[in-house]
Amino acid sequence: MSTPELNAAAPLAGIRVIELGQNIAGPYASEVLASLGAEVIKVERPGTGDDARGWGPPFWRGTATTFQAMNHGKKSIALDLKDAAQVALLEEIVSEADVLIQNMRPGVLEVLGLGAEAMRARNPRLVYCSLWAFGHKGPRSLTPGYEPMVQAFSGIFSINGPETAPPSRVGMQVLDLGTGVWAALGCLAALHRRHATGQGCVVDASLFETALGWLQVMMAGFNATGKQPARHRSGNPNVVVFQALQTADGEVVVAAANDRLFGKLARLAGHPEWVVDPRYASNALRVEHKADLLPALEAVFRSRSSQHWIEALEAAGVPCAPIQDFAQVLADPQTDALGILQEIPGEELRIVGLPLSFDGQRPEVRHRAPGIGEHTHALCPGLAPGPSSTNQNQETTP
Repeated sequence: MSTPELNAAAPLAGIRVIELGQNIAGPYASEVLASLGAEVIKVERPGTGDDARGWGPPFWRGTATTFQAMNHGKKSIALDLKDAAQVALLEEIVSEADVLIQNMRPGVLEVLGLGAEAMRARNPRLVYCSLWAFGHKGPRSLTPGYEPMVQAFSGIFSINGPETAPPSRVGMQVLDLGTGVWAALGCLAALHRRHATGQGCVVDASLFETALGWLQVMMAGFNATGKQPARHRSGNPNVVVFQALQTADGEVVVAAANDRLFGKLARLAGHPEWVVDPRYASNALRVEHKADLLPALEAVFRSRSSQHWIEALEAAGVPCAPIQDFAQVLADPQTDALGILQEIPGEELRIVGLPLSFDGQRPEVRHRAPGIGEHTHALCPGLAPGPSSTNQNQETTP
């Protein structure tokens, strides 16, 4: 176990995590713990390593930026899990660890004797965390899955995209990353309980459960009414006005989320009569009559530029925001002020840091993502390093 650092932004210093992870969900769970100061040892296949190393372009020093973002601050050992001696070595490593995080193909680790029951029998203090596609039980528990499959299966597709187009996926890995966060949170709760009981436990999370959790508001509405939520390109089915409005040169998101804010918006748009119009006097009425209200409001907004409306809305106290691309977001003073964009030490690649601060201090990126098996010799001195124990396309640290 590593020596704890006296650093408020590294609260997990001294915790050792073994990651048998690949792609995004499992690696992100351990990445969160690594960013909080834990020592994370990533176990990879000799030669090829985590599939995400090849998930490009884009690449950085021969390794996909997807992998770089999900695995900085970790160590890597390359073990052949078809070799009984190397499996036994991994068992020894896990027997001294605090947490194991895995999202291997369902059933694989059980066959190898590395399942939760076997590992916790050997190390009762171990927190054993598994990330699944569809969940740890049920008819689909052993079904492998990826982000777009589960977005489709869970109903997320059905509520995403404009009404006039086919259902679509959310553009980012919302389930992979969300499940990683839930898994990390579960590990932290289990470690907290271990302080009192001395016992670890099994933590299970899945992309499907994460999807249902994100959908809980809409699911509650469906259970109450039996009606499938309508799709909205940028709007909200329960609040009006709460969406993007077309301007003369783009779009502006307007969030007039209550009657007071709607009154300000109506007056700014030159229609103070809307405040007392029986069709628009409450949010429920505005939702009912949005087919009349929104085109009339957008006709006003189309007369001036986005910048004009941003300035006018902010001056009137109506919440609003421009629709920005990545270059605009990265150049925005708010992004800079937060210091959330961090440079990997020794690299020119900037990544987004942990979205948490402790006593005003954000955890720092400690070091770049490792080469395949880069730390095998240091962490497994009895195992001779193979020819692929480092990533020849990536510089290695001393």
